[in-house]
Amino acid sequence: MNGITLALIPLLPLLAATLTCGLQNGRRAAALAIAAMLGSCGLALAAFNQAWGMEPNEHTTFDIPWLTVGDTAIPLGFVLDPLNGAMLAMVTFIGLLIFIYSAGYMKDDRRMARFFCYLSLFAAGMLGLVLANSLLLLFMCWEIVGLASYLLISFWFHKPEAAAAGKKAFIVTRIGDLGFLIGILLAFKTTGTLTLYDGGQGLLETLPTGMVWGMQASGLISLLLFMGAVGKSGQLPLHVWLPDAMEGPTPVSALIHAATMVAAGVFLVARTIPIFEAGGTLPVVAWVGAITALVAAFIALGQYDLKRILAYSTVSQLGLMMVGLGVAGVSVGMFHLLTHAFFKALLFLGAGSIIHGCHEEQDIRKMGGLAKPMPVTTIAYLCGTLALVAFPFTSGFFSKDEILAGAWATNQPVFWIAAAASLLTALYMTRQCLYVFPGAHRGEHIPHESPRIMTVPLVILALFALGLGGFAKDGVLDKLPGEAAQHETIVIAVSMAVALGGIALGWLIYRGRALGQEADPLAVTPLVRKLWFDELYAATVGRLWALAIVIAEQLNELLLFVRDLVVLLADRIGNAFAIGGDRKLIDTLAFDGMCNWLRSAGHAVTRPQNGFLPGYLRLIALGAVALGVLVSWMK
Repeated sequence: MNGITLALIPLLPLLAATLTCGLQNGRRAAALAIAAMLGSCGLALAAFNQAWGMEPNEHTTFDIPWLTVGDTAIPLGFVLDPLNGAMLAMVTFIGLLIFIYSAGYMKDDRRMARFFCYLSLFAAGMLGLVLANSLLLLFMCWEIVGLASYLLISFWFHKPEAAAAGKKAFIVTRIGDLGFLIGILLAFKTTGTLTLYDGGQGLLETLPTGMVWGMQASGLISLLLFMGAVGKSGQLPLHVWLPDAMEGPTPVSALIHAATMVAAGVFLVARTIPIFEAGGTLPVVAWVGAITALVAAFIALGQYDLKRILAYSTVSQLGLMMVGLGVAGVSVGMFHLLTHAFFKALLFLGAGSIIHGCHEEQDIRKMGGLAKPMPVTTIAYLCGTLALVAFPFTSGFFSKDEILAGAWATNQPVFWIAAAASLLTALYMTRQCLYVFPGAHRGEHIPHESPRIMTVPLVILALFALGLGGFAKDGVLDKLPGEAAQHETIVIAVSMAVALGGIALGWLIYRGRALGQEADPLAVTPLVRKLWFDELYAATVGRLWALAIVIAEQLNELLLFVRDLVVLLADRIGNAFAIGGDRKLIDTLAFDGMCNWLRSAGHAVTRPQNGFLPGYLRLIALGAVALGVLVSWMK
């Protein structure tokens, strides 16, 4: 596969975004976007096939010159290796299923064409990010993903919650992106290049050296890059945007929370992990991930919104991916990312099917009894749930087991935190399923199954959620950098115990309860209020932001005052020059005065020229007398 063919993978969705932005017909826009995504998926699978024949650290680059500043050349290009080969296949395949699902979910929306325009732009940015062989190109595509996510999350901007969620996502992720940008600049300062692989001279081949601001360059740069990952992948303390992102249409939630945007941060750490290893900062990644996984799992216990529970689940699972990267390397972290992409996409699309069948209801207290009227959605959703809770021999079990094994071998406190988060995951998903599927329906409307265009993607994803882990485990662990830890008996026992124990505990707590009618024993105030993170941000960042706005307004008033003062002074000085200088000095004394003098002199000279002969004779006589006097005086 050559560079042009590889470039077509992100360019096809970008072309679709360009063409659909002017369309009014939603069905045509959907068909065009799906066709472009299908083409990208085919090319991505071909690229994956080529990449999977490489060794773990082997890569092929396709660089093109872009910009030359002095003696520094800045190329833009793509790289293909097993890491992004797997990402390309996953993003395009799941993206294609979400595109197809969206055609059914958004069919009644009058802005359907614009939705597919935004969706295609998002896919183009994500695929460009995955393929990038330069931190500069990666950052450019990173920001395209951020822009598209803002447009998608706030797509229903007539809803105040959606508009606020879009702004929140955009602003919070910008905080992390600022650190990412500073890290890029420092990387360029210390290495002189932003190209990742360049025949032994790339950033990941030479690595930053020396000291920057009193810190080891690799350590500081890796932490700054990690800030970008923390923002994009919703890690503490920048996780607050991710649960609110569910205010967008359900396909957006699936796209953002499962296979693409949130995976970008994990991918960034995986791509630049040599810098983290050189800087010794992988333990930081592991600890941040572990704490995030545990805190998000606790908050999920107290939520009633179907999609919000899944959103906090995403935050928790992203934390486990960071744990995998921090304790076991790229192969383990990316393995869980790949399995999670399929079962979380399944759960979000399943949630969309449930919401569609329940006439846009999202409160689990108003559901119940959906198993009978929605059998396909129910079975598919339960398959995704089993994979998420790491039920034995599902995809999630294999990938989560590798994370726990790596943590046990290198950082046992992180192991127990990750195990506790896994136990809570099984508990809150059991709680959710007991609210939604068994019993009698508690809603106002009669539920119904979704159309096939929505259920067929669910069935496909369910098969992957159940079988992908066991099928792909050896290949992923062998092809990606990193070594899997030995599976000791305690690791296997704990891995099974937390999954089965969480399900059993949930059953014991909620068995026999009148769900939706009596108080939920787990929905205590701290969890319902999301541990007051939003209030904490409002009291700290919000007040600082308000103070910054006040200061900015005062500075603006000061600048306006200075501007008005300067204008006034300029006007007065101008008038002074105009009246005193131009009119009186230049006009009156200089120009006008000289003109008046010349006019008077002209008039005086012309008076003798009156045409009378006696007058001329008198002048000649006077001249002769004057001449005689002058000659006599000179003698």
